[in-house]
Parts: sequence; structure tokens; C-alpha cells
Amino acid sequence: MQVRGCFGYRILLGLLRQKTKKQKMKDEFLMAAIAEAKKGLEEGGIPIGSVLVKEGKIIGRGHNQRVQKDDPMTHAETDCLRNAGRIGSYKETTLYSTLMPCYMCAGTVVQFGIKKVIVGESKTFPGAPEFMRSHGVEVVDLSDPECVEMMEKFIRDKPELWNEDIGVD
Repeated sequence: MQVRGCFGYRILLGLLRQKTKKQKMKDEFLMAAIAEAKKGLEEGGIPIGSVLVKEGKIIGRGHNQRVQKDDPMTHAETDCLRNAGRIGSYKETTLYSTLMPCYMCAGTVVQFGIKKVIVGESKTFPGAPEFMRSHGVEVVDLSDPECVEMMEKFIRDKPELWNEDIGVD
């Protein structure tokens, strides 16, 4: 694109600013999952959050409650689906999670026919994206800095609890 004169420069600068603004905007559903993760952390648990979205609306929310409920099965994704309740078909839903789902949660995604999973990050825990993809699930990893920082801090501060959560001795 050739820019001539001051007016052309201003137009180009305006377009660049718009693009930068859009890039900085965080997905509202990921923000809701992050809020769930922070809620879990405030309760003394592991900061992983999840929301289930159907037709542009959140129909379920949850966060990891393994510590709070003394229940090794209450991961963020399972808590979210439990809170969504019986909705019939899950095929038109999208599951958001701040962290890549583990094999247990990935199995739940596959079992219920959820076709899309959007995650905040997989840097701190690789999870089971290939398992989900091999069953026709679209997996999108946003590599969100806030999600990465939240998990890195938690792992640094509470390595024993983190290792328990992921099944490492």
C-alpha cells in the first residue's frame, strides 16, 4: 500500500490502531473461564476454569475443585459440564478451558460429542489435544499470556499440589 501525504498517513495509522486494538481484545468466554480459575484459586484450589457455550451464551461454568471438595474427579471441565446440567445434544457447544484438558476431561469431551475446545494455554501442561483431534474435535490453543502466568505462578508456589493434580509423584 502506497501512502501519500499527511491524510493518507493518518488513514494508515488509524487502520493499524484498529487492528492492534482488536488483537488486544480477549475473547469474552475465555475471560469468563479465567474468572472461574481465579475463583478456584481464591478458594484455595487449583486455578483452572472452564465455561460451556451454546449459541453465543454461557450455559455452564466451573473450576477445578479437587482440593475444595476433596474429590479427584472434579476438574474444571467436569465441574462445568455438571453445572450445565442435562442439555440434550452437546454437538453445538464449545468448551473453553484455561488449560489444555487432561485425558480424563478430553474423554468427557469426546463422549459427549463436543466438537470444539478452545484453551487458554498448553505451555504448562500439554494435556490431550491429539486425542481430541483424533476423535474429530477442533482444538484451538490461544497461548494466552494471562493463563500461562497464572499457572506458572501456581506451579512455582505449590508444586506438590500441582504434581498431585497431574498425577506425578
